[in-house]
Amino acid sequence: MNGGTLRWPLPEFPSQWNFNHVNGAKGAVARVIQGVLPYLMRADEKAVPHPVPEYLESATVKRSEHGQTVTYRLNPRAKWSDGRPIGYADFVAQAHALSGRDTRYEVSTVTGYRQIKRIERGATDHVVEVTFDQTYAEWRSLFSPLYPAAAYSSPRTFNTGWMSGLPVTAGPFKQQRIDRTAKTVTLVRDPGWWGAPAKLDRIVFRVMDTSAMPGAFANHEIDLMDVGLDAGALQRVGRVRGGVVQRAGGPDWRNFTFNAAGPVLSDPRVRQAVVFGIDRRVIARADLSGLGVPVRTLGNHFYVNTQDGYRDNSGSLGAYDPARAGRLLDEAGWKAHGRYRTKAGRTLSLRFVVPSGVPIGKREGELTRALLERIGVRVDIQVVPADDVFERYVTPGNFDIVPFSWLGTAFPVSPMKAVFARPHGHRVQQNYSRIGSAAIDAGMDRAIAEVDPVRVHSLVNRTDRLIWRQASVLPLYQRPQLVAVRADLANLGACGFLEPSYQDIGFTKR
Repeated sequence: MNGGTLRWPLPEFPSQWNFNHVNGAKGAVARVIQGVLPYLMRADEKAVPHPVPEYLESATVKRSEHGQTVTYRLNPRAKWSDGRPIGYADFVAQAHALSGRDTRYEVSTVTGYRQIKRIERGATDHVVEVTFDQTYAEWRSLFSPLYPAAAYSSPRTFNTGWMSGLPVTAGPFKQQRIDRTAKTVTLVRDPGWWGAPAKLDRIVFRVMDTSAMPGAFANHEIDLMDVGLDAGALQRVGRVRGGVVQRAGGPDWRNFTFNAAGPVLSDPRVRQAVVFGIDRRVIARADLSGLGVPVRTLGNHFYVNTQDGYRDNSGSLGAYDPARAGRLLDEAGWKAHGRYRTKAGRTLSLRFVVPSGVPIGKREGELTRALLERIGVRVDIQVVPADDVFERYVTPGNFDIVPFSWLGTAFPVSPMKAVFARPHGHRVQQNYSRIGSAAIDAGMDRAIAEVDPVRVHSLVNRTDRLIWRQASVLPLYQRPQLVAVRADLANLGACGFLEPSYQDIGFTKR
C-alpha cells in the first residue's frame, strides 16, 4: 500500500546536519539523511555492500603496485534538488574537505579520503575516476553519504552551512520543515526523484526522551522505537496490540570511553586500574537482564561477537581484578586514605557523564560508582541534557568516563580509524579518549590496505591487542537490536547489518 505518514522518534535534536562534521556524525543525523542524500553503496543482511542503482550503475577497481583506481559510473538521471547533475565536482569537493589537509574543516574522519591522490573525469560526464596513492580495501565506504559540492566548497560552508537544515537534497524524500521549537523534522516524498517513488507520503521525526517512547508507542503516537536496553520498555511494548518486537544481531556495541587527556586518567596505570576495577559481567548482566539475549562481554574494538574475524583480545584486562587495580593505583601514587584514595592532598575522583532521559546510562554510572569505590575511586555521576552530551561534554573532553554505543557498519576498520587514530592538536575527530600511538596507526593503515580477508583479520586483531593495552575504550558487549514496530510497517525495524532503502519503507495496510 502506498501513502501514509511514518512517525519516527529521535533521542536528540541534531545541531548539525553535515554527517561528516565532527558534531554531525550521529545516529539521529544518519536516520534523517539516509532518506534525502545519495548513498552510493548499501549493505545487505550479510554486511556486503552493493551499488545503489539510483545513484551508481557500477564501480570497478583496478589495482597496481602504486595504488588503485576506482571507476564510478553514475546514473545519468541522478541530480540534486537544484537541478545540477550529481558528479565529478561533488566527488572533488568532498575528497578535499575530508582529506585532513585543510584543518579548518572540522571533520569527523579523514579515513580513506586522505589516501586519495587525484580525481578525474572519465570517458563521459557520468564517469568519475578516483585514484588512491595506496591500496584501500574499504573504498566502498567512501562517498556515502555524498554531499553537493557547494556544501563543501569552503570551511565555513562545511562547518555552518548545514546547521539549520538540508538546503539541497537528492533522494526519495526532501525536507519540508525543520521545527527547532517543536523538535520535529518532516520529510515528504520528492516528486523530482528519478527512482521508484517512495511508498510513504512523509516521515515525521520527533525528538523525545527514550523513557517516554514506550508510552508514545503504546498510545499510537509513534510507529516504531528502538527498545534499546530497557527490559521494562520491552515488556510494555510487547503487550501493545498491533505491535511486534523485532530482534537482530548487528554491528553496534556498548562501551565506556575514558578521557585519557584528563588530569587523572592521563596516567595509563590509573586507566588500567579502572578497567580492572570494573566488572564488565555485572554491567552486562544489569543492562541485558530481561531482554532475552545471551549475556556475553565483548573482547574486541573492531568486530562484534557474531562477526567474521572476531577474537577476544582483552587478555588479563578483560577480567575483573580489584586486587591488581589496587596495586596499580599504589604504583601511581594514589594511596589508600579512608574511603577514597588521595595523592598530594587530592581525592581520586572521576566524573561519569550521562545523558538525561536515558535510565540505563545512569544505572551504569551507579554500578560503576559501587565497583570503583571498592578500590578507593570516587565516581560523581553528572546528568546532562541529551542534546548537549556530545557537543558540550564528549567532543570538548569535558568528562572522565562516558557510556554510549558505537553504531557499527559493514566496514570494520574504516569507521573506527577516526576513533583510535592519534589526535593532531585539538583535532580529535571521533577519538574522544584523546590518545593513540604510532603502532596503532600503522596497524590500522596496514589493515585497510590489505585485500586478503584472512590477512585483514590478523592485522585487525593484532592492532586491537594494542588498543586493549592502551585502556582508553572499554568494550562492554554487542548491543542487541530490539525494535518495536507496527505490525503493518514493512522494510524497517531491526535490520542487523542491512541498510534499509527508504523508498521501500511503507505500510501494508492502513
